[in-house]
Amino acid sequence: MTKIAIIGFGVVGSGVAEVFYKNRQSIEKKAGRELDIKYIVDVRSLEGTVWADKAGTYEQALADPEVGVMIETIGGLTPAYDFSKRALLAGKHVITSNKELVAAHGAELLGIAKENNVNYLFEASVGGGIPIIHPLYQCLGAGEVEEIAGILNGTTNFIMTRMFRDKMSFEQALGLAQDNGYAERNPAADVEGTDACRKICILASIAFGSHVYPDNIHTEGIAALTAEDVAAAASAGYVIKLIGRAKKTEKGLMVMVSPALISQESQLANVSDVFNGILVRSSDTGDVVFYGRGAGKLPTAAAVISDLVDAMKEGGHIDSLGWEDSGRSNVADWRDDVTRMMFRTSGLGRTEIQRIFGTVEPIQGAAQEERAFLTEPVSGRQTEEWIRLAKAAGAEVRSAIRVLEY
Repeated sequence: MTKIAIIGFGVVGSGVAEVFYKNRQSIEKKAGRELDIKYIVDVRSLEGTVWADKAGTYEQALADPEVGVMIETIGGLTPAYDFSKRALLAGKHVITSNKELVAAHGAELLGIAKENNVNYLFEASVGGGIPIIHPLYQCLGAGEVEEIAGILNGTTNFIMTRMFRDKMSFEQALGLAQDNGYAERNPAADVEGTDACRKICILASIAFGSHVYPDNIHTEGIAALTAEDVAAAASAGYVIKLIGRAKKTEKGLMVMVSPALISQESQLANVSDVFNGILVRSSDTGDVVFYGRGAGKLPTAAAVISDLVDAMKEGGHIDSLGWEDSGRSNVADWRDDVTRMMFRTSGLGRTEIQRIFGTVEPIQGAAQEERAFLTEPVSGRQTEEWIRLAKAAGAEVRSAIRVLEY
């Protein structure tokens, strides 16, 4: 029998125990062996709970030869990094939901796992209960992935959905997300794009074979978006979503997180509320879209359990999962990215707009004192120059949002 230690017993950790014991018979059948949870390590006391008899310390679990799997659901880098590294060096499989740790140290921890013939698995780190990691490194492995783009954060998607459907302001939609428990009291990691950035870095690392570091990635959040932006986009046939995307270019990997206009006909446009949608564009399969709940106690726990089954079935190291360290040299300058843009400006007439922005497609229905329009495809560098020229002409640039084709 293989014994399991759960390190961290908050929402996800407790969900893992719940899902394991609810479905234990089925899980053991799929895994091909008997399993049980021997230790639950938590900074809070487990006294008086149904799990009290399993309370233990990390050092106990690490030293116990019966424990073959450590499930890390602490979150953050400290002490999760040290705990995970030591467990892998000790020859134990490590399974995690910790996106921050995978995004920061994935290449190193995967290398240690390989050297010790065990696995470092993290299906739950991206997309909650959506199976995306496993298909990306196995099912889609036959074709070359060209591009990945997705709605990777349920909180921001809920906010954008309410701004689009219910005509709420950003502040109103955020307040509703907080009231419903979808957003933290301090929502910075979500609304500033940090969470989505970590997730697209993990997906890009798998798809393109070299580690993509979050602090190398141009990241924009949604806090500056207004109801007027949403209305202008809708008038032009678009919705606005926070999109994390990665693709190969001649200059390196183009990886970015930003708000973007997506056609209302796109599959991603119809991903609403707290749901996530991830599009994988491959040379052989074309566009494949993964859809489902991007977070939540039980969906995330189910992803952890699926990794547990994979680790037990494989026994040793899964060779198809892994990537090289990049030395931070694999990411192209985001200013080289070329897209159409939506601008909202005030203080410029039609002639001045054409002089600065070239050929544009006006958007009807903008406020009387402003003009909204779509541009031809342009680089980030040219966009910055346009904004500079518009301001020099005495105009106000109220928004500049990318238009993406998915």
